[in-house]
Amino acid sequence: MPVLTKRDGHVEIVTVDFPPVNALPVQGWFDLAAAVRGAGEDPDVHTVVLRAEGRGFNAGVDIKEIQRTAGYEALVGANKGCYAAFGAVYDCAVPVVAAVHGFCLGGGIGLVGNADVVIASEDATFGVPEVERGALGAATHLARLVPQHLMRTLYFTARTITAAELHRHGSVYQVVPREQLDEAALAVARDIAAKDPRVIRAAKEALNGIDTQHVHRSYRFEQGFTFELNLLGASDEAREEFLNGR
Repeated sequence: MPVLTKRDGHVEIVTVDFPPVNALPVQGWFDLAAAVRGAGEDPDVHTVVLRAEGRGFNAGVDIKEIQRTAGYEALVGANKGCYAAFGAVYDCAVPVVAAVHGFCLGGGIGLVGNADVVIASEDATFGVPEVERGALGAATHLARLVPQHLMRTLYFTARTITAAELHRHGSVYQVVPREQLDEAALAVARDIAAKDPRVIRAAKEALNGIDTQHVHRSYRFEQGFTFELNLLGASDEAREEFLNGR
């Protein structure tokens, strides 16, 4: 199973573990969405920690799955799965603390950008390489981590940004050594979990309600261009070049 859960008091820990790089297949995104959504629906859960095992937090969608699937079934599935997972994090009835290590790319940005608190290890890097994969998406979520012009630069160049740089922008709350990441994320999650859950759940709903960006609509708008690029053949060429180069 690529998604595992366990309970620590009133904190639900959701772990992604899909070797080698946590590039999730279609079902993995839906499993992740179900785990986060289910945690928020459990009245005994006051906070969620979203973390990962392995070399990095998340490498986005499983490009190999898309390439080996005839037609557009896997592509449509990946888009719907990402939409569901990103939405589950944003709409989760309780705060979601993302614990990020290593690389956080593409779909990983969608998860982290929609989280409520981000704790990162010193080795963490963040980026959206979509333009080099013939796709678009997650600019909606990258824009929640960095200012507008920096977001555009990172998006157009497919460059990454470090946890320390995001900390300076205020989107990463804390940067810690890798071995301290889980405990640092749990410390924040436990602090939130200790508050009156009625107040925290109301606060989460209220903060989403005053959000200036409609994340579901803007991300869905981005996805439309990904379908256009696939119909034009640009996406398939880019994915093949990436897989052959790797």
